[in-house]
Parts: sequence; structure tokens; C-alpha cells
Amino acid sequence: MYKSGKQVSEFSLEGEILGLIIEDGCKLKYLRISNARGVEYLVKLCKELRSFLLPVLTPGLKVEVVGEKELNLKNGKIKLKARSLKLAQGQNDRSPELLDSTNLPVAVLTSDDRAIVGKSEFTSTTAAQTVKASAKTQTKILVCQKSDCLKRGAGGVCKALENALNARGLEDKVTVQGTGCLKQCKAGPNIVVMPDKTRYSRIAPAEVPAIIDKHCAVVKA
Repeated sequence: MYKSGKQVSEFSLEGEILGLIIEDGCKLKYLRISNARGVEYLVKLCKELRSFLLPVLTPGLKVEVVGEKELNLKNGKIKLKARSLKLAQGQNDRSPELLDSTNLPVAVLTSDDRAIVGKSEFTSTTAAQTVKASAKTQTKILVCQKSDCLKRGAGGVCKALENALNARGLEDKVTVQGTGCLKQCKAGPNIVVMPDKTRYSRIAPAEVPAIIDKHCAVVKA
């Protein structure tokens, strides 16, 4: 299929997740995936997958991804966008390499792609740090990432949470996590503070510092 100077086809990739690339503090947007030969790929997730995959995906998982491969005929760049994702069968089996019609590897992670991979990446190292931190505290703030809440400012709430936690030295003590629908779409943005399950609706970024102070003890320098 061709559209506006681009060639579009389907791709299928099986490999291990190396990192989760998160934007605005809680939006999962890209996955870094390595196949059995160690070739890395940058895969963008479609919007339908982002909100509910963030709580369940971790670096080290082996997955099967199917989606759309877009080749720019002018500059030769290739973009991968996942439409579906599932855990790979036979975790010890050799993972097939992503191939195009000429049986050559495509969409290998390039220097341009690596510019996207920065401080927002959640890797196996940060995963281990998160597990260690969770042993001390179970505080987690869930932020709805469904379309209604996003339209009402959930992205700004995520950023405000990140800023408030950093200002109080709580970035390693409290986890901000995007989640699926919290069942009060018209009252968004919605957040839930765990483990006590306190819900807040119609949250404005300006209200976030007071909520953090109420539920979390400030870490003194």
C-alpha cells in the first residue's frame, strides 16, 4: 500500500522488552524491543494500547508485536506502530527476527530514534529500583488515561504530580501510573491514591500539591 510518498505494510516482531519510554510522567508511548540476535527496534504503541499496557509491561518480558510498518520513500526511514501485543509463547525458544519482503532486518534503532530515548525511559535498572522502593512504601497514584480525562487535562495533572513529588523528594517513594477508565469519565481528570483507594475527580494541576501533602510524608534533606 502506498500513501503520500510512503509505503505501508504489516510487520510482526517477537523479542524482549528493553525499555518503556514514557512521556508527561505517565504516558507510555514507545517500546524498545530486542530480538534474539540483539538487534534493537523502536516501536510506537497505538493510543488504544497505551493506557492499559503501562501497568502490566516491564523490561525483560518477551512479547509478540503486530502492527504497521511505514517506509518513507524519500529518506528511507522506517517507523513501526504496534496494533496488538501479547506475551510470547515458549519464552525459551529462539525469537524470529523482524523481516521485510527481502528477508533483511528493518527498522533497527538508529541515532535519530535514540534521541527519543532519554530520561523518560523505564529500563530493567529502573525497574529494579522501583521494586526496591516498593518494599519501603506502597504509595501509588493512578491517573486515568482514557480520552475523556485526557481532554479534560489529565496530562497536566501528571506533570503537576511529577513536579510536586520531585519538589518534596518523593520521586523514589511514590509511583505515578497511568491507568484505564476509572468509571467517572464526565468528572475527569480522575486520580486514585493507593493503597487507601482515595479518589479525586475534576482535579486541577493547582490542587495536586495539597493532595501530595495530605497523603505523603515529605523527605527531609
